[in-house]
Amino acid sequence: MTYLTHPFYTLGLIYLLVLVFRAVLSWFPVGSSGMRSVNHWLYVLTEPVVAPLRRVIPPLGIFDISYMIACLAVYLVTYYVLALIKV
Repeated sequence: MTYLTHPFYTLGLIYLLVLVFRAVLSWFPVGSSGMRSVNHWLYVLTEPVVAPLRRVIPPLGIFDISYMIACLAVYLVTYYVLALIKV
C-alpha cells in the first residue's frame, strides 16, 4: 500500500482542503442561508485547530496566518505519522 492510498493520508488531505476552503470563504460575505450552513460546518470542523494558533500567533495586519500554520501542521503530522508506520 502506498501512502497515496492510505486512509490517514486521505483524511489529512481532506482536512487540508477543508482548511483552505474555510480560508477562501472567509474573504467573501455570507449571504444565503445555504452558504451560512456550509460556513457553520467549516467553522465547527476547523476552529478546534485554528483557535489555539490564533491565540498564540497575532494577525499580520489584515492577514490571519493561523490558517497557513494549521495547514503546515496538518501536512507535517500526516507525513510524520505515515513515516512512522512506514507506508
